[in-house]
Amino acid sequence: MNLDITGRNAVVTGGASGIGAAVVRLLQEEGAKVSCWDLVVSDQACHSVAVDIAQLDQVEAAWQETEAHLGPVSILVHAAAIGSGHFGFPYTNIPMSAWSRLFDVNVMGMVNVAHVAGPAMSNRRQGAMVFISSVAGQIGSQTDPPYSASKAANINFAQCMAKDLAASGVRVNTVCPGMVRTPLNRSVWQAWADQQPQEQRLTYEQWGDEKVGRMVPLGRWQSPEDIASTVVFLCSERASEITGQTINVDGGFVMHW
Repeated sequence: MNLDITGRNAVVTGGASGIGAAVVRLLQEEGAKVSCWDLVVSDQACHSVAVDIAQLDQVEAAWQETEAHLGPVSILVHAAAIGSGHFGFPYTNIPMSAWSRLFDVNVMGMVNVAHVAGPAMSNRRQGAMVFISSVAGQIGSQTDPPYSASKAANINFAQCMAKDLAASGVRVNTVCPGMVRTPLNRSVWQAWADQQPQEQRLTYEQWGDEKVGRMVPLGRWQSPEDIASTVVFLCSERASEITGQTINVDGGFVMHW
C-alpha cells in the first residue's frame, strides 16, 4: 500500500531505541526524511539531534536545527518517555522526587514539543502528530503509578490538541502499546524484581511471559515494529480522516465494551 509520505519530513522523539527507533526505520522505508531526537545522538542513518525534551529551549533549538537541515516538518512522532524506576503496590512506595522528574519528561516534555510543533504545522495548514502513550494510561496500572498517570495525561492532552488544531488541517492521535520488549519495559521488570525475595524472583522473560499469558487475549508480546506500523499509517494520507483517536496495539489487553 502506498502511504503517500515519500519526501515528507518527520521528527521522532525518543528515536534512538525501542519503539521510536522502529518508527524511524519504517518512516525511512516509506520514503520520509527523518530527524531522530534523543538524549544522545542516534547511530541510525538519519539526521539526529541530542535534546532533552523537558527543556523548552532545547526543543525550540532542535526544531530550528531540524527544519534548517530537512525543511518544513509535517510529521511528528513523540515516543520519548521514562519510567519512575520504582515499583508501586502501593503508590506510597514511590518517592515524591520520582514523580516530579517523570512528569517533567512525560507530561511537560509532550507540552514542550506540542508548543513548538503545533503552531508551525498549523501555520502551514498541514501536519500529523502521533503521541505514544500506553495501555497503562487507561487501566490505572499499579506497577508504576507515576508512569500510568502521565500516560493518561498524554491521551487527554492529545485529544485537546486534536480539537484545537483540526480547523487548520493538523491531525493528532495517540497510540497505546501493550506488552513490548523495550528498555523501558525491562526497567519496569527490574523495579518489580528488586522488591521480590530472591527465591521468588522471575527472569525478565518469565515475568513477561506470565503477564502476556494472563492478560493478553492474543497470547503474545507486541513488537516495536507492530507499534510502528500503526504509527506510520496514522501519519499518512491513508489516515486523513482520523484525528483525536486513541488506538491500542496491545493484542486485546484493553477492551472497551
